[in-house]
Amino acid sequence: MTSVRGLVTRPWRFAAEACALLVAVVVAFPLYWMVLGAFKPAGEIRSSEPRPWTLAPSLDSFRRVFGQQEFGRYFLNSLVVAGAVVIASGVIAFLAATAVTRFRFRFRTTLLIMFLVAQMVPVEALTIPLFFLMRDFGQLNTLGSLILPHIAFSLPFAIWMLRGFVKAVPEALEEAAYLDGASRTRFLWQILFPLVLPGLVATSVFSFISAWNDFLFAKSFIISDTSQSTLPMALLVFYKPDDPDWGGVMAGSTVMTIPVLVFFVLVQRRLVSGLGGAVKD
Repeated sequence: MTSVRGLVTRPWRFAAEACALLVAVVVAFPLYWMVLGAFKPAGEIRSSEPRPWTLAPSLDSFRRVFGQQEFGRYFLNSLVVAGAVVIASGVIAFLAATAVTRFRFRFRTTLLIMFLVAQMVPVEALTIPLFFLMRDFGQLNTLGSLILPHIAFSLPFAIWMLRGFVKAVPEALEEAAYLDGASRTRFLWQILFPLVLPGLVATSVFSFISAWNDFLFAKSFIISDTSQSTLPMALLVFYKPDDPDWGGVMAGSTVMTIPVLVFFVLVQRRLVSGLGGAVKD
């Protein structure tokens, strides 16, 4: 009976693996085409018959990207914005998730519903109000105009996700810590924080990607001071409506992707457990 059941399930398993491989190829192909375009010479990029390979790879596009004035400053600005968003949103979300999970107070349910409603509002609809808000606070043409909105948009998702991790930690563990003489602050940072760290890593990945790839806020809030621009804005240098430099665009996009890949590699183990909701008692 076991062997017959194995023969029956084997075709289904093969079909599932084939579908997974097909989806992976479809998802990875745009990345492959981007990297390929970065290494293609100008003649092949402008060819009317594009080919999914190149026999004469060139680094000219990367030379134009790294030779662009202020490119290093744009890269550093993106790191500052993404790093500040990840750290600030992570700490605030952790404290807020602990508060709405461990404490009983009025309007707690209303507050959680407001977090959900905040996620339903499209970013584009809030860009103009945020522009006037940043103008009134004197934050236009500063990195603060990029950091603050991304923190605000990252918090609802992060709080909801971390709430499940905090709730999964048994209250008996907290009571035992208090009996052993641990203060609330010590329990919060030395016991609870390491247990919810996988979830915190998972939320930080989404926050990092959102801040790193942002173009809308950078285009709207950085108006005149180009020294405060980020990497997505640097790509506009290579895009001209009458004569776009697609090689430069592809090379710049490839350079932008590398820090995201590095970040994924550094946190991949905790990311998997975080997405799976793994919290041990």
